[in-house]
Amino acid sequence: MVKVAGGGFLSTLGRARGVEIEIAGQSMPADLVISPVELYDVILGMDWLSHYRVHLDCYRGRVVFERDAGRLVYQGVRPTSGSIVISAIQAEQLLERGCEAYLATISMSESGAGVVMGDIEVVQDFEDVFQSLKGLPPSRSDPFTIELEPGTAPISKTPYRMAPAELAELKKQIEDLLSKGFIRPSVSPWGAPVLFVKKKDGSFRLCIDYRGLNRVTVKNRYPLPRIDELLDQLRGATWFSKIDLASGYHQIPIDEADVRKTAFRTRYGHFEFVVMPFGLTNAPAAFMRLMNDVFREYLDVFVIIFIDDILVYSRSQEEHATHLRLVLEKLREQKLFAKLSKCSFWQREMGFLGHIVSAEGVSVDPAKIEAIRDWPRPSSATEIRSFLGLAGYYRRFVKGFATMAQPMTKLTGKDVPFVWSAECEESFSQLKEMLTTTPVLALPEPGKPYMVYTDASGIGLGCVLMQEGRVIAYASRQWQGSERNRPTHDLELGAVIFALKIWRSYLLGETVQVFTDHKSLQHIFTQPMMNARQTRWVEFLADYQVSINYHPGKANLVADALSRRRYDSAVERDVESLVGEISTLRLCAISQEPWHGSI
Repeated sequence: MVKVAGGGFLSTLGRARGVEIEIAGQSMPADLVISPVELYDVILGMDWLSHYRVHLDCYRGRVVFERDAGRLVYQGVRPTSGSIVISAIQAEQLLERGCEAYLATISMSESGAGVVMGDIEVVQDFEDVFQSLKGLPPSRSDPFTIELEPGTAPISKTPYRMAPAELAELKKQIEDLLSKGFIRPSVSPWGAPVLFVKKKDGSFRLCIDYRGLNRVTVKNRYPLPRIDELLDQLRGATWFSKIDLASGYHQIPIDEADVRKTAFRTRYGHFEFVVMPFGLTNAPAAFMRLMNDVFREYLDVFVIIFIDDILVYSRSQEEHATHLRLVLEKLREQKLFAKLSKCSFWQREMGFLGHIVSAEGVSVDPAKIEAIRDWPRPSSATEIRSFLGLAGYYRRFVKGFATMAQPMTKLTGKDVPFVWSAECEESFSQLKEMLTTTPVLALPEPGKPYMVYTDASGIGLGCVLMQEGRVIAYASRQWQGSERNRPTHDLELGAVIFALKIWRSYLLGETVQVFTDHKSLQHIFTQPMMNARQTRWVEFLADYQVSINYHPGKANLVADALSRRRYDSAVERDVESLVGEISTLRLCAISQEPWHGSI
């Protein structure tokens, strides 16, 4: 037994003699007693401290060793980041106490490694196609037009106020746009206000509030392709490459008669766009029309396109080299530029438009149903009610729903102890299976209206894509970091944006009704003042034919349940295996130490 500083005793498991302890490059051996000490790998006791005549200088944050071989000073270093490194023993003990933990697999790569054009067959011959857009696009046969509703008068808004840092950035970005020829000075009676949105990397993105112009613009009904028809063309294909165009909208000139309608007002003058800016309604349809015109002879032969995503597909490696070269030559000829970092070449399998395409065929992306498939096992009556509330919404599609749900339903009764039985587990698994397969889960039918139900809670967001009362897809996610601190209005709008982004390939060009239980979102398109985040999101909404409608919370059961579901970490689901793995790693490391044999 060993007596510790607190007066208690610890059992001993053995001794380790002559263990090498290195401090500041100097070896100071120690004889150690092996005991189950929590949170520390090694405790250096009074015997060791006395032997090396150790003095603690707390004022200067250092340790002084008065050794026969000379004085040694070990200076402590104040940490410069918030990261903390703990030992395997500490990790094991914390997990056993029930601490929440996460596992991450880190892939090591050489500094500067990434997509290297010279390493990609065929692509290496088209370096000019992957350059950044530096100037005006060439004249095109079908420039972007802005048709207004009859009787529309010019709309002009007072510029928004900006902080000094934003004014400096505004001046810089205006100079950049002028130098590229994307904008020019204007005397137009039109004038939209501008503001900045901060990007993740800390830089600023210029946003123009075109809500007034978009309200009076006649909507372009140019048809976007049906997803099922596009994917049907891939039968027999075994090689795939995906090309993403860079700053696609800026690659389309605006019809000269409509340039004045894009005018925006700033502290440094009045300007107008001569290329298609972000935030204008009809932009996706205009870009789709351009891509169809450019690649008409290749469409459904070895190319399918959705807006600015180009998929090249082939039956053999030799064919793919030819097809890829033809597509890149066409981009070069039309002076259309791609972003290399967002492209994928020579793949046997890849994600495209919410599906996985491969030599084996086309399959649904697992993300479509993962919000239900990964629903954690309920741990309380409240969580059972939440899950059954979601499942019950679709009970008309599930034969024998009441019987199937009965084992879980019993646990929601008053004063019933919560005991999760094998029958409950079977009921839970069966209902999840029914919710993610036909007849509940249906295929989308282009041309019919879509309904998106969204909800946000303090935990996360949930959304459901439906058509004629049938589910097309589910989605949910937790809020991350500072997202939780956003006001309720932004959380609810964020759920809408999330849904439209992940189901973009279904919803662009279609009539979409969004239902939310946050009443004020109905007025987002006419809201007089918006923050930077809201402005960016409204700019995004301009690409969709979307209306936002109020739907009381009780009628929004599915999205509400998804937004409030518990999110378990992988560690919480399998703590024992992780603790065992850490213990094994620790024992392996100990067995390789030179002193191990003397224990």
